[in-house]
Amino acid sequence: MQLMMTLTATASIIVTIDGPAGTGKSTVASSLARRLGLEFLDTGAMYRAIAWRALEKSIDPRDAAAVAALALRSTLRFDWKVDPPELFIDGCACGESIRTPEVTAAVAIIACNLEVRRAMVRQQRAIAAAHPRLVTEGRDQGSAVFPDATVRIYLDAAPEIRARRRAEQLRAKGVNIEAEIILQSILSRDASDRARSEGPLVRPEGADVVDTGDLDVERVVDALEAIVRIRAGAMYELPAHIESAVDDGEAP
Repeated sequence: MQLMMTLTATASIIVTIDGPAGTGKSTVASSLARRLGLEFLDTGAMYRAIAWRALEKSIDPRDAAAVAALALRSTLRFDWKVDPPELFIDGCACGESIRTPEVTAAVAIIACNLEVRRAMVRQQRAIAAAHPRLVTEGRDQGSAVFPDATVRIYLDAAPEIRARRRAEQLRAKGVNIEAEIILQSILSRDASDRARSEGPLVRPEGADVVDTGDLDVERVVDALEAIVRIRAGAMYELPAHIESAVDDGEAP
């Protein structure tokens, strides 16, 4: 069962979805935005775009000053007229170029760059000011970027489950990597994300927690849609499987 009613078109609403790598944030955020008639802000893609452009310009991701300067002079925008939304950096479409293994390795370094994060936060807030009906996902959206968001959600799952999912996704693309190798990468990324001095990965205060471990994408989106409608002030009768997917608010 799906709740397909679109939220009032004139209402401003920001829904933040945070969580560690491999919890399916981008997939469910995109689906949730589509269901609710909102726009989807893929903040992870923004960092990937900076990483891609840095590699294109032969800038070492570890050169903090050079990467920060690149981020400060870059303009990012989304075209929400297409599905999925298309990201542009300085007028150039990013496409799948930002999803390569090289970019993935670089973005893990660049995302810890304090000045890059500040530049991205400014652009994310500017985008939200111009398009105040958003579902936005990342690792610091509800805690640092939009702490006053209408709805804040935190997705979680055991690292082993996240590693298995990522391995299955890669195998579907013809890339065979052992889940154990991916698990170690995820654990390392989790530690790095939580240790950042600015915008670390934390559960936003007051956020609803959804454990995605035993749920498929459809059921996660059902759970998130239910949360949004309740928090946004619209009460609906929900099917039992949605209710069982929503955490009571206690940390996992």
